[in-house]
Amino acid sequence: MNTTKTFKRGLGPLLLCSALLAPVPALLPVQPARAATTQGSPSQLVLDNSTRVLRTLEARRADFSANRDALDTFVASEFNKMFDRDYAARLVLGRHGRGAAAAEVKLFADALADSLISRYGASLISFDTGLKVRIKSETPLRGGTIVRVASEFLRSNGEPVPVDYLMHQVGGQWKVFDVMVEGVSFVQTFRNQFDQPLSRKSIREVATDLAAGNLQPDAEG
Repeated sequence: MNTTKTFKRGLGPLLLCSALLAPVPALLPVQPARAATTQGSPSQLVLDNSTRVLRTLEARRADFSANRDALDTFVASEFNKMFDRDYAARLVLGRHGRGAAAAEVKLFADALADSLISRYGASLISFDTGLKVRIKSETPLRGGTIVRVASEFLRSNGEPVPVDYLMHQVGGQWKVFDVMVEGVSFVQTFRNQFDQPLSRKSIREVATDLAAGNLQPDAEG
């Protein structure tokens, strides 16, 4: 078995239910370079949330294992704190979302998030948390309106896996709207997956299919 490939395939679902919601909550951060983690910066936010959520997962592992509803509530709460689900959803919708009402985009965003949490939430308590993450850089884009935080997952054995976060400000707070593993964007992955369903049905109908479990996002692409 190719353990590296298996690890990276497993990382996809984990990221959608961990990195996007905290981000990187299930990983213990390595002390990064001082310049990359200015107080209040997106990089510092990544590290601060990592530590807080990691402690919660470890402290409540038994509770979360026995009570899936408690786990889903925790994941949803963290997801809402850090992830701009509506903006990400509009990016996923792409051409299908042009001119769409905010209420329709929100309906799709909520259905997508709930489906991801339902499908992959358990990975947070079953995935190996003996990993570390290192912040490599923080790069402003589009005049500073967007920031790209570059990091890498470190294992005791095997090559590091690069993981980048795209963040922007919402109401004065930095939020994640896309995550890239080895350069592969999850927004683009889901845009490709939902292109055909959205070509045949309305946004509301696709959201209804997601909510009913008739359509499921595949975090592994």
